[in-house]
Amino acid sequence: MDIKLRKTWNENHKILSEIILKRAEHTRAIQLFLSQHSLLHSSSISETPLVTLEDEMLKNLDETTFRQYPVPNPDTKNSIAWHLWHITRIEDMTMNILLSNEQQVLFAENWLEKMNIGFTHSGNDMSEKEIALMSSKIDINSLKAYRTAVGKRTRQVVSSLQPGQFKGKVEQNRIKRLFEENAVSQNSKWLADYWSKKNIAGLILMPATRHIFLHLNKCIRIKDRLHKLQAKPK
Repeated sequence: MDIKLRKTWNENHKILSEIILKRAEHTRAIQLFLSQHSLLHSSSISETPLVTLEDEMLKNLDETTFRQYPVPNPDTKNSIAWHLWHITRIEDMTMNILLSNEQQVLFAENWLEKMNIGFTHSGNDMSEKEIALMSSKIDINSLKAYRTAVGKRTRQVVSSLQPGQFKGKVEQNRIKRLFEENAVSQNSKWLADYWSKKNIAGLILMPATRHIFLHLNKCIRIKDRLHKLQAKPK
């Protein structure tokens, strides 16, 4: 995903924001979302011929760089592993609890065991010790597979929305589910409060798209900086 395509993505996200609540534009909004979303996951999900932002992030990404924590970046010290896991958990819980009120993908195929981690929450307000542990232990291939499964489910969920549903508010019983399933920790109650004020369109425009875009860009900056440091003569 080169600079030109990133610019186009941002322009299209603005268009999506403008049309998503217009009932007459429902079909167009769904199609634009699917196009935007496809560029934030592996190209294998939608079989797009374009190099996606995730494709770019994973290219030449070695395991040491993937797991390194903390990282020497000015805007984050969290590992690429944490960022990738965080955006996937956020997408899973918002699309499958808050939007569709269905089972999280996390629990559908025993992903916790496959990923070799015990954390089910979003990762917000994680301690340094927890981030270091997760970064060192998580199974990389299983994390990628979990991310693919979440992305595919999101596309199914959003494609099934009917005209007018983007205006629907997030139901409070679904906010309650976030805590019951330890998707959001008590220390991150602010996050649940934030989502509780959103409508379905708000979930589409941030957790399912913009949030992923921002974190994948951070991952690319982390990778590039660490590779430059590794290349410096000692």
